[in-house]
Amino acid sequence: MKKLFFLIAIVYTLGSFGQKTYLHCGNLMDVQTGNVLSQKTIVISENKIIEIQNGYVSGAAEDKIIDLKDKYVLPGFIDMHVHIESESSPKTYINRFTLNDADVAFQSSVYAKKTLMAGFTTVRDLGGTGVNIALRNAINKGLIEGPRIYTAGKSIATTGGHADPTNGRRKELMGDPGPRDGVINSPEEGKKAVRQRYKEGSDVIKITATGGVLSVAKNGKNPQFTIEEIKAITEIANDYGMLTAAHAHGDEGMQRAIKGGIKTIEHGSYMSEQTMQLMKEYNAYLVPTITAGKQVVEKAKIPGFFPAVVAQKALEIGPLIQNTFAKAYKTGVPIAFGTDAGVFPHGLNAKEFGYMVEAGMPVVEALQSATITNAGLLGMGDELGQLKEGFYADIIAVEENPVKNVQTLEKVVFVMKDGVVYSNN
Repeated sequence: MKKLFFLIAIVYTLGSFGQKTYLHCGNLMDVQTGNVLSQKTIVISENKIIEIQNGYVSGAAEDKIIDLKDKYVLPGFIDMHVHIESESSPKTYINRFTLNDADVAFQSSVYAKKTLMAGFTTVRDLGGTGVNIALRNAINKGLIEGPRIYTAGKSIATTGGHADPTNGRRKELMGDPGPRDGVINSPEEGKKAVRQRYKEGSDVIKITATGGVLSVAKNGKNPQFTIEEIKAITEIANDYGMLTAAHAHGDEGMQRAIKGGIKTIEHGSYMSEQTMQLMKEYNAYLVPTITAGKQVVEKAKIPGFFPAVVAQKALEIGPLIQNTFAKAYKTGVPIAFGTDAGVFPHGLNAKEFGYMVEAGMPVVEALQSATITNAGLLGMGDELGQLKEGFYADIIAVEENPVKNVQTLEKVVFVMKDGVVYSNN
């Protein structure tokens, strides 16, 4: 009898392990070509796509079938600029003194789930307290639901720069943070800061090459790193295989970042035509974050939402971003999709598609920027960003053809990540 139960257990285990999922897709979007393919079946085993067949097919009795015959099926989206730990609010600045790491961790888990439910199965987190590293690990272990995260941990700034964590504090609390806290003032300190990020478990490196909007500092566009400091940072980042990003609103800071070897320029608000040509020459990518620009302008008009110095910068810089993106795209600057979610509520990331299309980018190219392009930048071009055999089963679905109605991307009705279904409405 014991042997019989043992054999039954083995058969049950093998059956469960070998179970496949069959997605019956009425309309499957090939983001590489922009073509919509009719009546396809995606076959998934564990967390990978193992086959895409013509027509609606099924497998063994124990296999699972999911009906998406009246939906438009796409690869999961990748957002290259989020801040998963927080959301802007009138309490943002006081929260730094009242929230513990545990508080930040619990709220970040909520934001992570919202992001995943919006169809963003992978994100690049560009700076927080370091809790973002623990969040990534918890998601990877299956402890909480969220997107695949590539994180910068803490951003790197110069003293008083946009990501100096002590900006706006009274004198006694400012102190003199150093490389461990992400504040550097020489090439050598820059190298140490990168190695510290690596030691802590960061995946990518982010610097704040210029002033910014939301920091409590008067200048939103001045250059804040020397080119020697930037070169030192990118040299070590490249040694460790870490993708580099630079927050940059001002033009001079952008040029230093590009010449210093930074791969993605975030925001690019005051980008000149000369800098656009420089980006093409160096194959640097613009991550536009148009949604953030729109949102900070709206919030700046609400009395008390931002400190006065921040509201003033928001009203000046926010309106520039979409027009800069339009010029950069027409000039041929490489574009990577990114939103700066966290500056606005998480889960609204797909609004960026509409703003990109509004500025002149065709829907298919916007989709490519959020899939194929971003997967390539993350070094995952052979595993993420497309619906192909051998790729991770990161799959979403919407009700309408996004080429005809880009707003449908804001209402994702099916989400699968790593072969696991998280939403199926």
